[in-house]
Amino acid sequence: MSRTAVALASLAVLAATAVTACNPETADDARGDAATPAVPTALSEQELKWSTCSAPSTAQGGGDRPEKLPDGTTWQCSTMKAPLDYADPDGETIDLALIRAKASPDSGEKRLGSLVFNFGGPGGSGVLTLPLAAGDEYMTLHKRYDLVSFDPRGVGDSAGVHCLDTKAMDAWLAADATPDDATEEKARERGVRAFARACQSESGAVLDHVGTQEAARDLDLMRHVLGDEKLNYFGISYGTQLGGVYAHLFPKRVGRFVFDAVVDPTEDALHGALGQAKGFQGALRNFLEDCARQDSCFFEGTNPQQGEKDIIALLERLDTDPLPTEFGRPLTQSHALNGIAAALYDQESWLLLRGGLAAAMDGDGSALLLLSDLLNERIDDDGYANINAANTAVNCADYKDRFTLEDVHRHLPRFRTASSVFGDWMAWGLLQCTGWPADGHASTVEVSADGANPVLVIGNTGDPATPYEGAKKMADELGGKVGVPLTVDGEGHGTYAVNDCLTELVDAYLLDGTVPANDTVCS
Repeated sequence: MSRTAVALASLAVLAATAVTACNPETADDARGDAATPAVPTALSEQELKWSTCSAPSTAQGGGDRPEKLPDGTTWQCSTMKAPLDYADPDGETIDLALIRAKASPDSGEKRLGSLVFNFGGPGGSGVLTLPLAAGDEYMTLHKRYDLVSFDPRGVGDSAGVHCLDTKAMDAWLAADATPDDATEEKARERGVRAFARACQSESGAVLDHVGTQEAARDLDLMRHVLGDEKLNYFGISYGTQLGGVYAHLFPKRVGRFVFDAVVDPTEDALHGALGQAKGFQGALRNFLEDCARQDSCFFEGTNPQQGEKDIIALLERLDTDPLPTEFGRPLTQSHALNGIAAALYDQESWLLLRGGLAAAMDGDGSALLLLSDLLNERIDDDGYANINAANTAVNCADYKDRFTLEDVHRHLPRFRTASSVFGDWMAWGLLQCTGWPADGHASTVEVSADGANPVLVIGNTGDPATPYEGAKKMADELGGKVGVPLTVDGEGHGTYAVNDCLTELVDAYLLDGTVPANDTVCS
């Protein structure tokens, strides 16, 4: 599978929504250093039973199981039991889904333990994504590490949150997400509240227990059950926030950590959404400048501003007149915004976006709808993965602010200044947690980790979803002797296995413990 195909299939996992997730603050007395998690022995000493993975998503290559690694290693799956509520560790448990590829050291080399990946979201399935991502570039790491990932609580097969059936989800994602008058605004608010009620009805028992702090405690239990004294971890996008919370809770258990496409832990939901609006607008500008240099593009002439005007005009038409598609579902304005944003996550997707916009200008919305479906993990007519439900559940468990229609109106001018294309969409996304049945816990995330081993913190200058500035903020908040800021001067969301210079630095740290100099730049 090509890197572009992998990137598109993984977009939903790597994408953050318009409301950036935040984590609850944690009390100092929760920061433990003991190797054994504070859970019953039946959980801390459980033995994982691994077996060949079966029945994957067709995105993993079809057939009965995920495609093998390039060196022929077969993927294995297991489940780990964890407390539903860590405040009641003797109470109800949930099963967390895990996947791994066992290390294959060369003669004379030593296995370094497990390297646990979280690819983002929140709401992304690691069990789905790791086999997609782990191509040739991962084989160097696989020589020394078991490559491991998991579905975090509330995601996929780990007590997954469910809300709407396929028909209802189709309708919700097609609905107008950028209301233009009071009637449409009230309809949007009713829709958000109805979504929350559906989640409560289908998954109410877990909604109080899917926050990032609980997921970090799951990581520590996983570390112990996998047999590692310290956790070796690779977090991407929201996975950097999960890793930051883990480092704060358990600084002495931090092994070798890498954060790529980094969330800014100092931003609340409002400022996170504003940052994303600016980031996606910047990525769109770069896309349009590139498009203008091509032999053919969807807009006339060589002025990128004309392309932006044409996109805005298309979105305005779609607000009232959806386009037909080959899938039997029309392309609405909401679908088009999702589809355009999806392709901006990866520069290799720009060709698809050029074609999709050209087709839409000619009256065919199929390509943009397909991009939107990929972002929202629609699996043909079989339904959706639960990324939308899980994303909302985690965001609303972590984040305490609840926005009203009046709040959105007050902030709309700032969003429109940040992005002429995505501003309204991002602003109305602030309603995500309106009517949510579980309380949120905090406004920003605490990641200070004094005493932890170095954490590589990678920012990409052209990242639309987690803007570059967030990496420096994360490095600062981790602590001056912990966070190691690195820069990639390029486009896209996530840089490992894409930028050779950066990949070499990361491999040297994970394999040999070689810490690069602060502020190293890879072009």
